[in-house]
Amino acid sequence: MNILAIDTSTSLAGIAVTVDHKIAAESLINTDRTLSARLVPEIERLLATTALTIADIDLFASSVGPGSFTGIRGGVATVQGLALAMGKPCAGFSSLAMLAMNYTTATTLICPLLDARKSEVYGALYDCSRPLPSPRMVDCVLPPALFLDRLAALTGEQIIFLGDGALRYHDQIAERLGDQALFAPPSLQEPHAANGALLALHAAGHGGLLEPSHLLPVYLRAPDAVKMKGFDNPAP
Repeated sequence: MNILAIDTSTSLAGIAVTVDHKIAAESLINTDRTLSARLVPEIERLLATTALTIADIDLFASSVGPGSFTGIRGGVATVQGLALAMGKPCAGFSSLAMLAMNYTTATTLICPLLDARKSEVYGALYDCSRPLPSPRMVDCVLPPALFLDRLAALTGEQIIFLGDGALRYHDQIAERLGDQALFAPPSLQEPHAANGALLALHAAGHGGLLEPSHLLPVYLRAPDAVKMKGFDNPAP
């Protein structure tokens, strides 16, 4: 199966093409404020390096959140459009599960954290001792102090933190959890869309394929534009 997977949950957009469980090509580009202009050309460039065309893709996959509202919307819409044009299915995956997979088969618990701004983090806790991560704490958005309190109440084991949220709140994490907190090196801090392709492949084998119109962002809090209108939950 040929899979095109993209992640636009942060300003570093990831794109990967996998062929039968193997990475054929992958790129990571800074798209801060330039996502709409750079995403499709980068997809085209990456496909060209693999000698594949968009018609050769069997499954289109995208991170559905949590992360940047604008980024997630743009990534999902791009995958929807490509899948619809090619008459192919879609699959969505958690950006936090994808990030946790930087430590696949690790025996230490993994905590991916993304900076949610507004003094909050998107976070989760995963057991990554098997090829696919198993959640010990599901994806959520909380102030860092409350999130760390929940982690401390959940487990006394050591935890590896990674992601831009872990970088921003490094000192607060270290102060609250002490020797329980470990931090990923720079080479393992960034998300990789190829991990998302593996999550999509798993979804394909377990009834998780979607029609393009059913691939929707997963928001853990309402976007500001929705809040200003007085609604508690964002429109799909």
